[in-house]
Amino acid sequence: MIAAFLLRGSGLAHGPMLARLQIPAAILALAAPAGAAEKPGDRSITPGQMLGQMAPVDPRAENEAIAAAAARHPLGSAENPVRVAGPAGARDYVSRLRCGDGSRPAQAPHAPGAVGAYGSITEIYPLDCGAAAPGRVALALDLYHEEDAETRAPSGFTLDRR
Repeated sequence: MIAAFLLRGSGLAHGPMLARLQIPAAILALAAPAGAAEKPGDRSITPGQMLGQMAPVDPRAENEAIAAAAARHPLGSAENPVRVAGPAGARDYVSRLRCGDGSRPAQAPHAPGAVGAYGSITEIYPLDCGAAAPGRVALALDLYHEEDAETRAPSGFTLDRR
């Protein structure tokens, strides 16, 4: 038996210890019928079956629903972050923002923010317009939107053309 084989090298294969291990091993061997063993793949499902078990959701419709819920909050907040296409898109968007008096806002270093409305980590861009509207703002940007880049400006700002 397997137990006896393993114990031979350990020096425990002598006397009553071996007998105690052989009896349970024999019972286990007899308890499992030969035909009852599962074949590899018996519990596997095909990719088509797996997709059928998932809730069929149109990704475009899901994004539209999230955007509609986010639109109830101010643009640039954590609940409605500005959607941009990566770090380059963030730099481009922020460089095009203008304060109420037409000047560019001063920028402090950006930092990671919270998880935004779209399920990804936002970046917080501290902007300062000084005495001009909107003053100091912590602008939340979501950098994971290659196809949905924002074309509007947050409240108090305007957005220069490209």
